[in-house]
Amino acid sequence: MTITEVLQFVDRLVEKETGTHLDDLQKEVIQGIWQGKTYKEISENIANGYNENYIGDTSRKLFKILSKQVGEDVNKSNFCWTIERVINSPQFVVLFNGNINYCPYRDRADPEDAIASPETTNPTNKYQNVKYQDLTLAPKIRQFCDRTSELSTPSQELCDRPTALISVLGIAGIGKTTLVKRFVDLNLEKFDLIVWKSLKLCPSFNTIIAEILTGINPDSDRHENQLTQLFNLLRQQRCLIILDDLQEIFIPGQFAGQYQPKHNDYKTFFTMLTQMEHQSSVILLSQEQCPEMICLDEEFYPVKCLELQGLATPDILQNLGLSDRQSWGQLIELYEGHPVYLKEIARTIKKVFLGKVSDFLTEDTPIITEGMKSQFRELFHRLSPVEQQIALELSKAEISMSREQLKTALSLSSTELINGLDSLQRRYLVSPKATPTISFNLSPIFRAYLQIYDNNR
Repeated sequence: MTITEVLQFVDRLVEKETGTHLDDLQKEVIQGIWQGKTYKEISENIANGYNENYIGDTSRKLFKILSKQVGEDVNKSNFCWTIERVINSPQFVVLFNGNINYCPYRDRADPEDAIASPETTNPTNKYQNVKYQDLTLAPKIRQFCDRTSELSTPSQELCDRPTALISVLGIAGIGKTTLVKRFVDLNLEKFDLIVWKSLKLCPSFNTIIAEILTGINPDSDRHENQLTQLFNLLRQQRCLIILDDLQEIFIPGQFAGQYQPKHNDYKTFFTMLTQMEHQSSVILLSQEQCPEMICLDEEFYPVKCLELQGLATPDILQNLGLSDRQSWGQLIELYEGHPVYLKEIARTIKKVFLGKVSDFLTEDTPIITEGMKSQFRELFHRLSPVEQQIALELSKAEISMSREQLKTALSLSSTELINGLDSLQRRYLVSPKATPTISFNLSPIFRAYLQIYDNNR
């Protein structure tokens, strides 16, 4: 979508509300916000010398008008994807005389509509015509870098051909939650029900079901089997359920993707999703891959995995106070394109190296910030003892190691070694390399942390 299209759309909404078109300052503000600039940066680029407070006041007045016109909150942090989603929404219509008509998405069905519908008298049809959203636990996206190709996967699998179970996988902070939230923001109108749940605090499966059912209907029948009610809902309506932080219900200190016994109901539910007829989808966000995510025949099995890698675009370093743009690519490669690592190290470069990336890159080894240490410490303690041994051994090698080399160095059986390597790959910490024999690489940044950890033991 071009800035010209955005300006035309906003201009029509403003004219509809105020009777006047956007002035030059308002156009400059909209263009700056669309480009991800701060109010200070926008003010510096405007010749007339407006200060950032005035730019902020101007933008807030525009957001108030836009919020009223589209029927939902519009602010600086969500402006870009809200406008893009509204323009692409089937509820948005440009009438023949140039006026705009937009019917905002309803969070809940009108109770009177439900009473008037004869289908509601049949218990098996009680969820038909339900409209409901619960995005309370979904994050607000402040920046969305180039993930166009990855974004096409949920779009194809959920919108073009419904897939029962989609897993978005990758190491912590790589952008799983941001990607899925972006997809949700752009496709709100394509689902009758959207629910976002976090498993960070390890809620039971029954708790999750109860929250969904009572959220839709506080008077839902609590005597009827809740799993039956949920599958009736999934059959009758086009539902999208997002479960974030799935790794929290797995057993720490064991191989990846093994459920805690009290959470085996989730495993049963995921299996049933792929076996029963319905028109809904569940997205799982996890740092670990579990068996239910693995699909050997995607053509006939309604399961899809999207494994996120780091970003290569220099846009991720924009507006972080860095200079030496020609060195940004090397910095991105060093930190594996990881958004969180790059933002943390950018703060360090700005403070200690005055933003000079080339000076920072003269350091002998990758610098591990305290934030990275904390994340890696938690991750290392989630590994099984076998995985910890393998990871520490790999961290000592400057190049990759083969299975034979690892087996010689470690007192592990073939079964333990192979299962350990497989589990580390399902945590996105180790990758195989096929030149000339199969060998294994450890994530460079994780290696740097383990070298520090091993020296301090």
